[in-house]
Amino acid sequence: MPLPTALHEELKNRFAQRYTTGESACLQHGRDESVHCPAPPDAVVLAESTEEIAAVVRLCAEHGVPVIPYGVGSSVEGHVLAPNGGVSLDLSLMNEVLVIHAEDGDATVQAGVTRKQLNDALKGTGLFFPIDPGADATLGGMAATRASGTNAVRYGTMRENVMATTTVLADGRIVKTGGRARKSSAGYDLTRLLVGSEGTLGIMTELTVKLYPIPEAISAAVCTFPTIEAAVQTVIQTIQLGVPVARIELLDTLSLSAINKFSKTTLAEAPTLFFEFHGSPAGVEEQAQTVQAIADDLGGANFEWATRPEDRSRLWQARHDAYFACLQLKPGCRCFPTDVCVPISRLAECIAETQADIAQVSIPIALFGHVGDGNFHLVVLVDTDNAKEMEEAAWISRRVVERSIAMEGTCTGEHGIGLGKKKYLVAEHGEGAVEVMRALKMALDPKNLLNPGKVLP
Repeated sequence: MPLPTALHEELKNRFAQRYTTGESACLQHGRDESVHCPAPPDAVVLAESTEEIAAVVRLCAEHGVPVIPYGVGSSVEGHVLAPNGGVSLDLSLMNEVLVIHAEDGDATVQAGVTRKQLNDALKGTGLFFPIDPGADATLGGMAATRASGTNAVRYGTMRENVMATTTVLADGRIVKTGGRARKSSAGYDLTRLLVGSEGTLGIMTELTVKLYPIPEAISAAVCTFPTIEAAVQTVIQTIQLGVPVARIELLDTLSLSAINKFSKTTLAEAPTLFFEFHGSPAGVEEQAQTVQAIADDLGGANFEWATRPEDRSRLWQARHDAYFACLQLKPGCRCFPTDVCVPISRLAECIAETQADIAQVSIPIALFGHVGDGNFHLVVLVDTDNAKEMEEAAWISRRVVERSIAMEGTCTGEHGIGLGKKKYLVAEHGEGAVEVMRALKMALDPKNLLNPGKVLP
């Protein structure tokens, strides 16, 4: 349904060409990479400042209209969809790197800055921002979903790397949370509350994030294994030995086949681990030798090293291409995603049982993940118009989630809850904890106007 006339006129007068109710713009802002049906908003506003966002939120609050934050639309759990209509608040124009404190190892950016843009701005400082979910997502979106990615085993997730925020609350108030000090015991940790809240408690407009020194030496390697179980055991032993690897990525045979076709690579099509080591030249060599010895004992073969920057970039680009490469295995399909995470000691068991489930369905399913921290994905390829395929995909997703929760893991290691995983929140946290979450939501957003329908069942 259209917006209230008074709200429409106020937004149109204030934002002019940066406000639209056009069908194509609304459809673009009402879909993401998920299997959920598009749900376009009634209007789109492109904001350029925190004050403009606060103004939009205040106007929408006065008229009882939902507000849905939007970055680049790369989410896979329906975070940017507008099932109740409303205004999509696009932060992509808020893309300034505001200040870099190289001596303190932090930077303050607007929420529309992407991770690649920040790292480009850091060239010449000797620093980098390590959180790498694959997609060139905005930092605001990454913070909202508590994103992580390939480097999380060493550098953590957005939870550990967002130090402070400027946030617009549901009534339009602007608050600052956290600070640039590396630790604080002052009051409630509102920054941690907002990171991972998926735009349901406030709209983060500026972030202060941690930066890290570029390692003196970086080495990457690829190693194939006779089975996925052998590869996973290599990961478990590496982590349990305390080897400080920067990345450990697992890809199954189907994933490698898809990557070779999509990226024109010639990687061996077998269960494979991608490694990356950071540190001093001597430290990197020692780490690599330790991991290679573990892999050798478990049947690992064909260790290939990539020490030149261009070779490492090519290797990790192939890994980042995995999701879109897998989509090409079944043109026209959509991905029914999973991203469970379990304690590292249960990873082999979880993957083995999941593989047994995969063998029971007819649809193609690739497996890869950031196994250094117990996180793996299934790329379940479905024709969303085929009821049987959707039923099989839902069964696989439910099985792997229930298994992970039973192993004291989580239904989502990095994608977030969004629309798709609300039904698992009580199973993972218990009704008491979910009631506390509802109470927080009601306290900060009593009219349920900030990204409604997401997270809470």
